[in-house]
Amino acid sequence: MPSTVSPLSIPSNLMKLRPILAALLALTLPLPAADAPKQPVLLYCRHFNAVGETRYLPDGTFKEILTKLRGEFEVRVNSDPLTAKSLAGVNVLLIANPSDKAVGQNPPPPHVSAQDVATLGKFVEQGGGLIVLGNQENHNLEFTDLNQLLARFGLQFVEKFTDMKAVVVPKNTPVIGGLNWAYYAGNQVVLTPGHAAKPRALVSNDVSVQPLNGARNEPGCLLAVAEPGRGRVVVATDAGWITDDALSGKGVGRVSIKPQDNWEIMRRLTRWAAGR
Repeated sequence: MPSTVSPLSIPSNLMKLRPILAALLALTLPLPAADAPKQPVLLYCRHFNAVGETRYLPDGTFKEILTKLRGEFEVRVNSDPLTAKSLAGVNVLLIANPSDKAVGQNPPPPHVSAQDVATLGKFVEQGGGLIVLGNQENHNLEFTDLNQLLARFGLQFVEKFTDMKAVVVPKNTPVIGGLNWAYYAGNQVVLTPGHAAKPRALVSNDVSVQPLNGARNEPGCLLAVAEPGRGRVVVATDAGWITDDALSGKGVGRVSIKPQDNWEIMRRLTRWAAGR
């Protein structure tokens, strides 16, 4: 008689292959969301900006830059006081043009306090990143109290100004070398020699390049960095260079500076501040 195969023998044989099949299936499945790489956190802090201040709003002239940064960072925006709790999990803190005076009938804005200096100093020295953007005059910029914070990193804002100009960053400059910075006017940073935070100029004003909209062309530092403890600090003397109109090429104050790599400069500086 011809041999017969039991209908139960095939499943029995397949049972032996189940561990192998399960392992192969596991290799084809996507990683759980919890295992996906987490983006570093950037906090745009509006705590020091006056209520009613329309400059550099996250849904206004800073909308595009924050949208772009969301491609590489988890971007948070709030006006909360800066505490160890509010800074928990934050990799980079951005402060732009902190306000000096109240706007309209609104309450006066908080200035940087001694407690803020202690909190932010500890945040940075323990590995956090800090980016501070200054400005030219007539922009309600507070820097007297802000300088108490910057002094901790060997940096100071001073009232020396440079008007709008095209800045070609030298190729040998760390982080942003070879890029074109469309600079839309600002103040200046002074460095403290020999400071432990290793402050240094990343971009100094080339006075041989004439401004496009005025005569002010002060020699000195336009963009500085420092490395206190395990952290990193970036201080730029202009806030308008990352506004929507600056990034689009439309320009600021009827002046358009081209070519410009402002987004790429901000991207690299932010990543550097985050330790990336």
